[in-house]
Amino acid sequence: MFDLIMFDLDGTLVDTAGEIGDTVNDVLRALRLPQASDEVVRTWVGQGSRELLIRACAHAAGLSQAEVRASTTMESVIEMYGRFHEKRCGTRSHVYPHVVDTLTELSARGVATALVTNRETRFAEAVLRAHCLHHYFNPIICGDTLPVKKPDAATIEHCLKLHGVPKDRALLIGDSGVDVATGRNAGVACWAVPYGYNSGLPIEDADPDRVIVDISAVLAATRSPRQAGAVPQPHNSAASA
Repeated sequence: MFDLIMFDLDGTLVDTAGEIGDTVNDVLRALRLPQASDEVVRTWVGQGSRELLIRACAHAAGLSQAEVRASTTMESVIEMYGRFHEKRCGTRSHVYPHVVDTLTELSARGVATALVTNRETRFAEAVLRAHCLHHYFNPIICGDTLPVKKPDAATIEHCLKLHGVPKDRALLIGDSGVDVATGRNAGVACWAVPYGYNSGLPIEDADPDRVIVDISAVLAATRSPRQAGAVPQPHNSAASA
């Protein structure tokens, strides 16, 4: 039985590839570069906005990622992406099936739930608010919450310390090799959903502890209200830095 469930955001709880793709194309249009399809953008999602834009610009301009990464114009491109994406968040994304029901049931059982994403705080919180998910998670760890981000173990260790949960009672659910590596580095179990992004590769290639059809599978591995033996307390939705 798990006492703490930690979730990735993009590709795990919410399908955000559409609006991320729209923003990428906003940037590419501004740079007078060819557009990218949603399918291609999906293969770039998962390591934060900087890496997303490096991949997008390299693909569109016919350059290597190393060349784009070394460019002196990347900071202005990232700033441009931020302006566009603030307007796009929540406009063409949707919550995956069984997410709300599962999070509601976990809350009723008194199981702690946290969010660990590489998305910047302003974007992650905009998506969470757009889909009324913000209140389920404590803490909300974003790509700029700590000095490091996934796959660094510190992202998970922060959640474990906050809730006083040992590693063997905690579970991370994600959709990518980054999530699996994060679980391995932190010494916690990692289950993966098959419908996310993972750079276009089968999630089985990342060797998670288990591949699940959707996140409702976690309910069989958590306490029922009767087993919990107490009235569940509401989650504090405030993000912890």
